[in-house]
Amino acid sequence: MFDLIQAAIPVFAVLLLLEAASYYLLPDDDELGYRARDTATSLSMGLGNVAINLGWKLVVLAVYAALFLLSPWELPADNPLTWIALFFLDDLAFYWYHRTHHTIRVLWASHVVHHSSEYFNLSTALRQPWVPMTALPYWLPLALLGFAPWMILLQQSISLVYQFFLHTERVGKLWAPIELVFNTPSHHRVHHGSNAEYLDKNYAGVLIVWDRLFGTFEAEGERVRYGLTKNIDTFHPVKVAAHEWVAIARDVAGARRWRDRWGYVVGHPGWTPKQPVTPEA
Repeated sequence: MFDLIQAAIPVFAVLLLLEAASYYLLPDDDELGYRARDTATSLSMGLGNVAINLGWKLVVLAVYAALFLLSPWELPADNPLTWIALFFLDDLAFYWYHRTHHTIRVLWASHVVHHSSEYFNLSTALRQPWVPMTALPYWLPLALLGFAPWMILLQQSISLVYQFFLHTERVGKLWAPIELVFNTPSHHRVHHGSNAEYLDKNYAGVLIVWDRLFGTFEAEGERVRYGLTKNIDTFHPVKVAAHEWVAIARDVAGARRWRDRWGYVVGHPGWTPKQPVTPEA
């Protein structure tokens, strides 16, 4: 089956080089630009994700196909209304996938890879997890609703290609009506910020309206500080991919109570057990 993401890789590469060159030709002291080791890590993570998805996408396709066969109807691919409905439903699925991958630690362990860079440029868009399996459940309802598996995968790819262009400091705020409805580089810079007011904000894929609707929108104001609240200080791809899984295993192994072990897995990232209050003598 045609893979839009793989087909777009040469375009991504050209635009990445052009953006990097723009920092030499038109430097801006307020923008971070590129760092060779950081960019190399992002590219390594992206290539690893592509390699893993060569096999994993076959599993995804098989699961979608099985559920599609269970659907009582098949939505016609030649009807424009089918694609309009798929666009909105896919974007809503992405919002909840993205939101839960920031608020449940075992899911964050996969997604944290994408936020581990302290830079923000087009190469950051390619810094993708090596454990993409956690995304599968969010799109299963679309197959049950009668959307053909190839349509779901294509719409996912369209959304991801769109999101590639959001990872840049070279584009300021756009025309107000666009900023009102669509996810933009300005909105996505906020999402990648580790500033306190920017944490857990702007989960949008294509439409920022979901964040406005569900109360997770934050406009760009204060200068964005990229990366994690506790940065990992490594460019090693394996450590970038695995560091949060290792941290979860360490916390679970050190916990004394099962409810604490459970909290370390499904609690919010940064969750710790409440310390018992010792009565005063």
